[in-house]
Amino acid sequence: MLFEKSERVLRLEKDIANFMEEHIYPSEPRFYRESEDLGPWKVQPVVEELKARARAAKLWNLFLPDSEHGAGLTNLEYAPLCEIMGRSHLAPEVFNCSAPDTGNMEVLARYGTEEQKRQWLMPLLAGEIRSCFAMTEPAVASSDATNIESSIRRDGDEYVINGRKWYTTGATDPRCRIIIFMGKTDADNPDRHRQQSMILVPMQTPGIEVVRALPVFGFYGVPDKASEVVFRDVRVPASNMLLGEGRGFEIAQGRLGPGRIHHCMRLIGLAERSLEKMCLRAEQRVAFGKPVADQGVTRERIAQSRIMIDQARLLTLNAAHMMDTVGNKAARAEIAMIKVAVPTTACQVLDWAIQVFGGGGTSNDFGLAAAYATARLLRLADGPDEVHRDQIARLELRKQRERNQQRETGWPAALSDKALAKGA
Repeated sequence: MLFEKSERVLRLEKDIANFMEEHIYPSEPRFYRESEDLGPWKVQPVVEELKARARAAKLWNLFLPDSEHGAGLTNLEYAPLCEIMGRSHLAPEVFNCSAPDTGNMEVLARYGTEEQKRQWLMPLLAGEIRSCFAMTEPAVASSDATNIESSIRRDGDEYVINGRKWYTTGATDPRCRIIIFMGKTDADNPDRHRQQSMILVPMQTPGIEVVRALPVFGFYGVPDKASEVVFRDVRVPASNMLLGEGRGFEIAQGRLGPGRIHHCMRLIGLAERSLEKMCLRAEQRVAFGKPVADQGVTRERIAQSRIMIDQARLLTLNAAHMMDTVGNKAARAEIAMIKVAVPTTACQVLDWAIQVFGGGGTSNDFGLAAAYATARLLRLADGPDEVHRDQIARLELRKQRERNQQRETGWPAALSDKALAKGA
């Protein structure tokens, strides 16, 4: 199925692409330099400067489907815009379309009270503050979120929070003002998916300690400021609970569906730009008497990269279309498939690009090392490949089982025992 773009989407694509050419790409060297010089505890000045330009250009909050707060775009309409932004680590935050704020804003818009929206959602939409999401824990395998050990205990009109989280994106950012924290309110509930809750925790609440910034393959704060955070007897009002006790998994599923589309489309943009760099470098460099682009192995890799990127894009657009038309639950297999396919594709394309650049590809002079770190991280973030493959297999087995049960024999006639024996 080919998806026709509306006039509005085509106009936004053009505007974002022009903004990228005029402001984002020329600012990348400064962004990487400021990231390295200032570290993850500071804000890169170039980001704040460009945010003002993007907002003035009305290229702001495009991710949010609610037209009251965002652009009112569907997942399918936003996907190609997200791909363009994903071509640069600098771009998503400049357009106020970066994780974890996008997911947190969606949670607040969907599940927050009017007071919570006023206090936290509106400043996030304005780009005045940032947020973080505290879910993953170092002591347990968090790919199974039912393993989470952090506690949220009711004490009168307050909840008391204890736990240790890591890869909490954004906690070292001085603009971070609010945390969405996932922990257990009912550890003894026989339904393991009703044990967890999500609660809003203001960053300045006593008992919160940001222990350290965490590097991702040696990169601090590019693109995310990953952090380890300890919560010791942190007290927040009972009114900070999101949706109600035991609703944490429900909120997480609502948050992760669109987030996976965003991650995948940004990665496709990153892979696309890496292929462009690979082709340019291959034509410029000469090895063994001819351009690298004339080497058979290089051409094969360029061709395979083209095929893989286009496959990944179509798979992701199909998942976005299904989410818009039949809902996240019905599209869970398609969402799981892109979460496996796209990071794997991006990692492979980037690996080939690094080979073409040689030693220079392993530095970040050409942006490939940071891009590879991002792609490799996303084979783990939002659930590792293994979890998604297991889900895809279970859904496929169930589908085939139901299909076979509708047949009289429960087994395709061509593959019956008699037919197989006759063929032997």
